[in-house]
Amino acid sequence: MPGDFAPTNLTNHFLIAMPGLNDEIFTRSVVYVCEHTARGALGLVINKPSSMRMTRLFEKIELPLEHTELSKAPVFQGGPVQTERGFVLHQPPGPGMDGVAEVDYASSMAISGGLKMTTSKDVLEALSTGAGPAQVMIFLGYSAWTEGQLESELASNSWLTVPADKRVIFDTPVADRYEQAVALLGFESWMLSTDVGHA
Repeated sequence: MPGDFAPTNLTNHFLIAMPGLNDEIFTRSVVYVCEHTARGALGLVINKPSSMRMTRLFEKIELPLEHTELSKAPVFQGGPVQTERGFVLHQPPGPGMDGVAEVDYASSMAISGGLKMTTSKDVLEALSTGAGPAQVMIFLGYSAWTEGQLESELASNSWLTVPADKRVIFDTPVADRYEQAVALLGFESWMLSTDVGHA
């Protein structure tokens, strides 16, 4: 029974979609869990780029973006909730892209794995000027589960779970992130079946 599933804190874990999970956003998805409490969970899909590039996003919010590296990067589909709202996953304040120390941002949530998720515009303003986090992903929308919902989906084998690896988030090509996340479990995606339990 879903209600009998042992409570687990999956903050700073990846949720890896099982082959049987057929959904426009979640098929073959890797979700980075930013928060998981008794009230529910919040995460960002790290391997589903949208058609929008960062250049266009910054144009829409009327900020310049001169970094070639960032301007070509995609904005990601973080999930089906609040798809007009931006979420920035990044390293905590430290030396920014220009070597200048950052200040913290107005609306920023620390994640137990050492990353932060920021929803305030000041992080984008910092990036536009050449400052800001050295490693960053920008999302429109997020993924959310209500109390007990994620636990129920885990019990029904919709997801595999594994502690997150920042290298998969920031250093791995988007097309390879699903395979690399599965590899953290010690096997390859072709070995998955809808009958496999959670890790």
